[in-house]
Amino acid sequence: MIYENQQVNEARAASAPSDSSPGYEEEQDGSASNAQVRMSRNELAMANAQLERWNRIFAFSNRYNIGAQLAGSIHDIALDEGIEPELAFRLVRVESEFKENAVSPVGAVGLTQLMPATARYFEKGITRERLYDRETNLRIGFRYLRGLIREYDGNLELALLVYNRGPTAVERSRREGLDPSNGYERRLLRGYKGDGVVN
Repeated sequence: MIYENQQVNEARAASAPSDSSPGYEEEQDGSASNAQVRMSRNELAMANAQLERWNRIFAFSNRYNIGAQLAGSIHDIALDEGIEPELAFRLVRVESEFKENAVSPVGAVGLTQLMPATARYFEKGITRERLYDRETNLRIGFRYLRGLIREYDGNLELALLVYNRGPTAVERSRREGLDPSNGYERRLLRGYKGDGVVN
């Protein structure tokens, strides 16, 4: 009986696939190949995404006749802050003509023409000098615009007017039954078809 059990166990061991059996090696090779295919697809998808990003950036760079680095900053920071890049470029063009050191007669600063008091609402203690920093200015300006679009329930024209004229002036005109428009939003949105934001 013991001898028979030993024979059964030996037979089972002989029939079981071993690490060195052809079937096992083929299975392992197949798993490795599948993993490589998945990795290659992921790498390809990432490369395509980067290529599409650079194509958009260079298109904006050419359209607005600005450097690729500035175009890349506007594009990427707009997306990070939930603003559609096309609107972001239009805003910066109208506000500052892409001049990082632009200063308005009333003291608005930089690419998105931020008032220091407005900027401090988003970043306490920020100095006027820091608003000349490209990324800081774009980040706060686009965040401010995104907040206004949300506050005015997606009314892009009204949000842009408040961005340009300030909430006090716009609300006063509305209370008095006057049209708050100064033409700013029409100039900025001419030919634009989007809603201004990305999810």
